Amino acid sequence: MTTPTDPRRPPAPPNGQHVATISYDRRFWEVYLEFSNDPTQASRYRGRLCFAPADSEGEEPARRTAAIIIEESYEEAVQRARALEVHQLRALLRSVLPDDA
Repeated sequence: MTTPTDPRRPPAPPNGQHVATISYDRRFWEVYLEFSNDPTQASRYRGRLCFAPADSEGEEPARRTAAIIIEESYEEAVQRARALEVHQLRALLRSVLPDDA
């Protein structure tokens, strides 16, 4: 699931903690953990994964999941993201790529 974007504006570049580099479909992808502020959950850290193609030089948009990591501290959220295995990260990447990719 991707997050909604305004079609008139290009998606923002990754803005978060780098957690991994993976390969998928003959390309390398940088994986970042981005945090969102949710005023109803002020005591929680809500994070989504952002996948940025390493070879695009800003030409191809980064792809983002919904907030899938929810922890009580920043450190726990980063640890949870870094604990994801390569096959899990690849599955999450596939879930945010367009069907024709």
